[in-house]
Amino acid sequence: MSDKAMTQAKANFEMYYTLTQELLKFINKEDIDEFLELERQRSDLVTRMKALPETEVFRKTDECRELVGKIKPLDMQVVYKAKAWLNKSRQQNATVHAYDIQNMNSLGNIFNKKY
Repeated sequence: MSDKAMTQAKANFEMYYTLTQELLKFINKEDIDEFLELERQRSDLVTRMKALPETEVFRKTDECRELVGKIKPLDMQVVYKAKAWLNKSRQQNATVHAYDIQNMNSLGNIFNKKY
């Protein structure tokens, strides 16, 4: 195994950690465009990590286990906050559509209903 490839594997895990921290920062700010861009970058990084055989070798090191220990709680927070944002967004969207009256022929129709 080349030292260069092992160094790259380590750098990839560190970049994944950094991107995860940034994801959390931008989901907290509700900057969804930046959040999605960072998620795309992180997804691309995962693809590169999978293509590098040394990733699995580095994964078995204590240094990697320590880094993964830092990443997992952040990942859980990102997922939780992203789901919460999505639910909030869906709820707001439903509220907007509830007030959408463009399908009604005239405003008076609401008063013509039998209750």
